[in-house]
Amino acid sequence: MAGFLNMSSVMMCVHGGTVQPTTTNTRVQAGGDYMVRASDTFLIVGCPFTLPDGQPSPCLQVEWVVSSLVNQVMSDPALTEESVGLCIGPEGAPQGTVLISFTQPLVSGE
Repeated sequence: MAGFLNMSSVMMCVHGGTVQPTTTNTRVQAGGDYMVRASDTFLIVGCPFTLPDGQPSPCLQVEWVVSSLVNQVMSDPALTEESVGLCIGPEGAPQGTVLISFTQPLVSGE
């Protein structure tokens, strides 16, 4: 069983920026923290990426393209360690995929 992503999960862009999720889920938890869904907001802070000409082009947000096909949280697809998120830069182009390094295996809810 794949680990679930929650508000405590550690996620980064390929350049080392930190992914910070924001969720409206207030019902379903995994590992003691609220689970995140593909429809939630995922901002990236601290990405140092620059273009070859030296112009800063940091990853800004995550767009999830693969989420759980089986598990849902409040009628939205859940995210697991097998989910795929694209790190989107200021021009709206993907700049790599999200690196997921910590998930939660246990789920509880109301």
